[in-house]
Amino acid sequence: MNPTTESAVPVAPLPNAPGGPRRWRVHRAWIVAAVTFVTIIGGAAFNSLPGLLFDPLQDEFGWSRGEIGLAVSIDMALYGVTAPFAAALMDRFGIRRVVAVALSAVAAGALASVWMTAAWQLMLYWGVLVGLGTGSMALAFSATVTNRWFTARRGLVTGVLTAAGASGQLVFLPLCAWIVDRHGWRPASVTVALAALVVVPFVWLLMRDHPADVGLAPYGGEYTEKPAPVRGAAGRAVRVLFDAARTGPFWLLAGSFAICGASTNGLIRTHFVPSAHDHGMPITAAASLLAVIGIFDIIGTVFSGWLTDRFDARRLLAVYYALRGVSLLFLPLLMQATVEPPMVFFIVFYGLDWVATVPPTLALCREQYGEDSAIVFGWVLASHQVGAALVAFLGGVARDYFGTYNVVWYAAGALCAVAALMVLVIRRVRGPEGAALVA
Repeated sequence: MNPTTESAVPVAPLPNAPGGPRRWRVHRAWIVAAVTFVTIIGGAAFNSLPGLLFDPLQDEFGWSRGEIGLAVSIDMALYGVTAPFAAALMDRFGIRRVVAVALSAVAAGALASVWMTAAWQLMLYWGVLVGLGTGSMALAFSATVTNRWFTARRGLVTGVLTAAGASGQLVFLPLCAWIVDRHGWRPASVTVALAALVVVPFVWLLMRDHPADVGLAPYGGEYTEKPAPVRGAAGRAVRVLFDAARTGPFWLLAGSFAICGASTNGLIRTHFVPSAHDHGMPITAAASLLAVIGIFDIIGTVFSGWLTDRFDARRLLAVYYALRGVSLLFLPLLMQATVEPPMVFFIVFYGLDWVATVPPTLALCREQYGEDSAIVFGWVLASHQVGAALVAFLGGVARDYFGTYNVVWYAAGALCAVAALMVLVIRRVRGPEGAALVA
């Protein structure tokens, strides 16, 4: 097979592809990573919306926070359960096709919600359609791209792609908060739908499924032929789950990542804005604080990827979870009608820690499960979203029952301490000479 010719400015040879050396200004892997980054931003736009709409939906339809939280929990649960199947479907049908369909599903769900009149429609449009769409572009998507296109710099690329979700939050949270405040929740939902649709052409034109499609080796690796499509995607995802479930590290990773999801997407992303509003803070101010988390999330995640290439992933995770738990225990004391310096410090601190857990968790999946690591990580991500879904629902129920979110903050802080202990007991995989493998 001769590599596909692609126009580029010659500057550096790539001797690993058959047919002779070739020169490129920028390795195509970085272009694919950039498209992936933009795609995740577009798909993550919806994640900025639910926390802003608790009060508007409650005021217009009379739905309880528990009902609204249930719709968000369905979205999060399906997001997680879809991820491992999406990784297998990408092996079968290709990244471009799966992601284009997923973006369309997100847009359809967001648009359809404009005409909803009953709570079950909220659960169908937000929960099912958006959950399936965003789940197909979950972190298993970035794991698949990273595993195929990069041999070197995997930790760094994982951190950058993980930060894309935070970048979407940074872009869309203030915008959606302003739209909700000035024009109502329906225009904000339409904005999210358009954001998802705009990304589709970029995916179709610039994304490629495998380096061999353009005659290249993975960045930092050797040229390999593109493998044949893997049939039985769903069966493969289930088989990988059963194989991984027989091992202890899987349950430790899944359990700790469930707590990660509970303390981020399920708790802060869903309930921070309504909780701050309970204390008299304007929705736009609370949403801006959540957007600031996105700024420091990008910094923290990229830095975590750099650290993961250099240090023991288990110890990094333990530190991340312990610090997160301590910060949550102090949060009830910081809630006020105005934004004070202690709250700003919490936002910066929590932002740095938000998804810093992803690069070391993915590194441990690679270390433990090799070629199946993307699908295993998809199942670990499913547990993350199940944890998020439970807290998204139970947090709303607790607020309805107690009239405050305090008990939820304290419980989440205690769970983070448990997660720190769980990751420390994961045993490292060792090579034939007894040296611990570096992910």
